[in-house]
Amino acid sequence: MKTYLFSGTAARLAAAVLGTAALSCAAGANAATNIEVWYSLNPHNRQVFEKLVGQFNRKQDAVHVALKSYDNNEALESALAVTAHGKSSPNLVQLDDNHAPDELAQRSYILPLYQLLAKYPIKNAKWFLAPEHAFMRDSRGRLLAFPYMVDIPVMYYNVGAFKTAGLSPATPQRTWIGLQGQLVQLANHGSRKCPYITDQPVSINLENLAAVNNQLYLTDDNGLAVKASTKARYHYVHGKKVKIESSAGAPRFPLDLLYIRHLSMMVTWARNELMVKPLSRGNPTQRFADRECAVLTSSSSNIGQFRDARGLDFGVSGLPYYPEATQHPGDAFVAGSALWAIDKHPAAENKATAELLGWLAQPDNGATWYQNTGFLPVTAQAYEATPSSYYKNLGSWQSLVDEYAKKPTSTERGFKVANYPQIKAMFRSHLERALNGQDPAVTALGSAGTEANRLASKR
Repeated sequence: MKTYLFSGTAARLAAAVLGTAALSCAAGANAATNIEVWYSLNPHNRQVFEKLVGQFNRKQDAVHVALKSYDNNEALESALAVTAHGKSSPNLVQLDDNHAPDELAQRSYILPLYQLLAKYPIKNAKWFLAPEHAFMRDSRGRLLAFPYMVDIPVMYYNVGAFKTAGLSPATPQRTWIGLQGQLVQLANHGSRKCPYITDQPVSINLENLAAVNNQLYLTDDNGLAVKASTKARYHYVHGKKVKIESSAGAPRFPLDLLYIRHLSMMVTWARNELMVKPLSRGNPTQRFADRECAVLTSSSSNIGQFRDARGLDFGVSGLPYYPEATQHPGDAFVAGSALWAIDKHPAAENKATAELLGWLAQPDNGATWYQNTGFLPVTAQAYEATPSSYYKNLGSWQSLVDEYAKKPTSTERGFKVANYPQIKAMFRSHLERALNGQDPAVTALGSAGTEANRLASKR
């Protein structure tokens, strides 16, 4: 083997080459920390999220975020079940509120947010949602996940459709019976195909029928007071607290006369084509965006999509209530999903995960997310960074949002119960049978209540 000796210019060139190589090695040692986020959002909100994360990746080089989108939460959960314990598991995942966050946090691969932020805090962030809300908090009030995809059910209305029908003011009434009269007029003057539609039948007709009418959805203070296996239970009937006895430890669903009356009215609406029946063709949110439907009850997370819809002049209102049950409507339950941290990752990745969350929580970034999606603000600073001009032409949206920074009443806090995803699917099936004329309201609710109480007690 020949040996080459360098001197003079050649030596200096060799030193430069070696120096460049050393810098490359140093750069490799300080390469960005890679993390992965899994999520499931509608197409509009997915674009907003991807744009924000793209900005995060471009504005710094210490952390790089890879994104993986799923069509729905079920697909995401299935993939997570396969990879959660392996090296290919994501760092953050969007999981729906299952109304049993303590149980979700006990999954072996979950890292509760309060533990992550204890090591890597988000400085100066004040959560917008009042801590008394049960959303993504454990029994001790600790935040378990990043409250990013938080929504509320609202009533959307097509301002042009109301004007065409001669309704003045061109806004929906807040009582169910008052809204019924308006739907008749809408159906007779331009909105015959779709006076009213919903894509959240359980949320509107069961869960928030209780909350908006200031009544409990479940016994034991909506399941938030369950601590022992045997105790006295309470529920509300037309605003009055009534004690009932039970030996079961799980809360129960008192689907009383208020629900029977309401579902009977909805059956009448469906029969008379004031309401589009479930399982009808077409996506309800898209039908509203296309100006086909006059009134839609759905998630607030559609606001961004509707603001971008060409030619759509719409407003936002609170859900209707029954004045016979309450003088003033209460606030609907918080719903949605959150970003959960996955455990068993290196400390550098956990730190990088917290850095991403901190960046998303910055006032301008949080305001962008809030304004362009319709999810509630993640922080108070994001809400304060939103100009008043944003709320112009959005009806009651600002006043609705304001309420969620305040301490909720006992009937507004939310609810906790085991196996609620299965219960909700079962409730939807019974509602669809009633609205399609297959079962009377009293039969549907009786069967649904019995089955729900059985599932709530199942461990």
